[in-house]
Amino acid sequence: MPNLDPVREQSPDPGPDRPGAEPPTYDLSYRDAFWASRAYEDLCDRLALRALLPATGAQLLDVGAGFGRLADEYGGFGHVTLVDASPAMIGAARERIGADPRFTIVQADAAHLPVASASMDVVVAVRLVLHVRNPELVFAEVARVLRPGGLFVLEFPNRRHLLARLRFLARRQAWSPDGRDPHEYREGHFSHQPATVVRQLRGAGLVPESRRAVSLFRSARLKSLVPARHLARLEAPLQAPLGRLAPSPSLYIASRKRGGPVAAEPEPGSERGGPVTGG
Repeated sequence: MPNLDPVREQSPDPGPDRPGAEPPTYDLSYRDAFWASRAYEDLCDRLALRALLPATGAQLLDVGAGFGRLADEYGGFGHVTLVDASPAMIGAARERIGADPRFTIVQADAAHLPVASASMDVVVAVRLVLHVRNPELVFAEVARVLRPGGLFVLEFPNRRHLLARLRFLARRQAWSPDGRDPHEYREGHFSHQPATVVRQLRGAGLVPESRRAVSLFRSARLKSLVPARHLARLEAPLQAPLGRLAPSPSLYIASRKRGGPVAAEPEPGSERGGPVTGG
């Protein structure tokens, strides 16, 4: 029977072994400016989540939830816990969610979650590990809070995306997209090698099932010419078949915690989907 109150009241001291440097300082410009100009990327995230998440469930945890941008994608879950390290984002999430009793909003570090072990059916982490040089502690904590067979949906910046490969071949960038270590493309922002992430997930007891290539048409020029909703519709049938080729700047990997049923990777196009709206 699922734990109906999985969130502990206190937030533990993250201590010296936190997964990276101090969490980035956010103000409301992250919500009001950054995401206001990224309608295409937002739609693509939603396409991936609708394909990878089960239609229903008891407990979902969104780690690095920010201001609760994706909270409306979790309508099929009985209870949703949003966690973020930023006080500004926690305040914005509470403003967005209001008094909805289905949600619990907690300020905490991703590697020290105030959540009971084996209490979550699903954990989501979108735009979290871009701030973490070595996400192994985060993955271990995700595995701890997931029940056996629970689902982990991870998004991360892809070190070996197509544009990086082309730039390297053209000698327009010094760093190789094939390096195994994270690449710090901006201070405190890391892209990750997919093969390394898969190895780290497996090391934490999380078995990858499927991948999706996301934000395939991320280009300032293209986004200025084509409405976001049209670009997202073009991308929708490509995310799954291009997942293993990983040409995109953003990559999603869905994994299962060992100890429960693990599904075979689905055929491209067979996942649960949803309409592309907005723009």
